[in-house]
Amino acid sequence: MKCLYIYNPKSGKMQNESLANFIQKKLKTCFQEVAIKPTQKQGDAGLFASDACGKYDSLVVAGGDGTINEVINAIATKANRPNIGIIPTGTANDLAHSLKIPNNINKALKIILKGETISHDIFRINNRYGIYVCAFGIFTKASYQTEQIEKKKLGYLAYVKFGIKELFSSNSFKVSIQTEDTTITGDYALGLITNSRYVAGQKVNGKANLSDGYVDIVLVEATKKKVTIKPLMKIAKLFMLGINNLNKFDHCKLMHLNKFRVILADDITTNIDGEKGENGSFEFEVLPKHVEIYVKSKNNSPFKEIVKRKTT
Repeated sequence: MKCLYIYNPKSGKMQNESLANFIQKKLKTCFQEVAIKPTQKQGDAGLFASDACGKYDSLVVAGGDGTINEVINAIATKANRPNIGIIPTGTANDLAHSLKIPNNINKALKIILKGETISHDIFRINNRYGIYVCAFGIFTKASYQTEQIEKKKLGYLAYVKFGIKELFSSNSFKVSIQTEDTTITGDYALGLITNSRYVAGQKVNGKANLSDGYVDIVLVEATKKKVTIKPLMKIAKLFMLGINNLNKFDHCKLMHLNKFRVILADDITTNIDGEKGENGSFEFEVLPKHVEIYVKSKNNSPFKEIVKRKTT
């Protein structure tokens, strides 16, 4: 069994080179061969991951949600995709939290070494891929416009700081969701398309099924051009109480879809897995059970379909 270990030296705890050597040593207790590649610039993780397809059985990634997204985009269209192991060292680590992968490096490693995986859905947005969220509207620029130095200094509070500034300058926008059967159009403050239990560090859908071939869509209505306190309170309720506690009286549209078109103005930018995404309208499609990710054993996990790693 062969493993490629990719880590982002600029992500959280991974500044310490000796820690990377420690992780490599741990991985060698399970894998016959462990190659190690640190990223130097944006795009490196994707290049390494793309080259790993067909050469490595597993791909262990230490980084944040942005690094994982880069890897997903690199392998989505490849044959012989490696299993993915996650060592969360980013700011929010939403995907890891959804999969119950702890921030503690030793505990995250134990999950990988035990070798049990789930088949996780991903999604395609035009010609780009994501795994846990596509968002647009108020607050959604925070994860990719917040300076790295602020993230290191303040952690998750850096996003909060950015969001407070945006409160006073955000406008509502028109959105249409088109399926084969219907079209929904309205003015909204926030749109979330999620395949995740966590978004922006908050538990938005504790009952989300990450492998059912569908995503949850939440559109928070805004009746005026300038986003006012009412839609802000709806957004707060969404992140404090979750999707399952919203209802028709909350002035939110809730949908469960797998293929649709989103019509947006060209000046609206999406956020895909915490990174800057597409501008304007896009086609959206779920790719069911497309990647294998290491998770906790079935006895300690909410996932039913867990596969044990084969040994050679």
